[in-house]
Amino acid sequence: MEAVIAVFAVLFLLFVAVGAYAAVKAVGAAKRGVDRTVTQARRTVEDHTLRAKSLARLGPAGEIAQLRLTLRTSMRATQDALGAGVQVDESLKESLGLFDRLSVHGRELDDELRRLDFEPDRATLAERLPELRRRTERITRSADSLRWAVRDRAHRFAEDDLDALSAQIDVEAGALRHWQRTEPSATPPRPEAGQPSGPADEPARSTAEAARPALTRSGRRPEYPWQRKPRPERTT
Repeated sequence: MEAVIAVFAVLFLLFVAVGAYAAVKAVGAAKRGVDRTVTQARRTVEDHTLRAKSLARLGPAGEIAQLRLTLRTSMRATQDALGAGVQVDESLKESLGLFDRLSVHGRELDDELRRLDFEPDRATLAERLPELRRRTERITRSADSLRWAVRDRAHRFAEDDLDALSAQIDVEAGALRHWQRTEPSATPPRPEAGQPSGPADEPARSTAEAARPALTRSGRRPEYPWQRKPRPERTT
């Protein structure tokens, strides 16, 4: 009896431990989901704010906002392209490492542009703009080049796979039309002198037809997910 009670106690403790672990995992996943939602919402608000500033402000202040918006848009698009591509192409890990190094320069520039957004000295902003514009162009050019290279690589792989698939389908289509290679001509040649004609040729023709594979493997047609089922006929 004591052994049975001990077994039930151990099972109860195991159930409690598993339940606690599942609860912790669920809470962690929910927290990560909330964090992602909050981060995405904050980025959206910042992007709309920068877009409004770039349109409403004139002079260096408006250009500072436009530089930040250009930098953030390019870096985010490249990050999304690399994150999606590395899931199916492990060779992109090196490209992802290069982008991480580029992101360090991007964050430094974005922080500097953010600080200058509150700079009251417009003359200082006008003096710094050429250098800030050059740095933004260099970083976004590198990010855009990496992003388009990833897209071109994925497009090339898709084209190569489609070419190989088309070639295989052409071969299969030719094999399915086997009768075009084995069908006798419409006008049979005349028998030479001394050769029998007529009924004597029937055994050879029957043998050829028996050797020809059937067009369908069974009398029942296969069903496909996209195929509509026939409606039942009414009995009245």
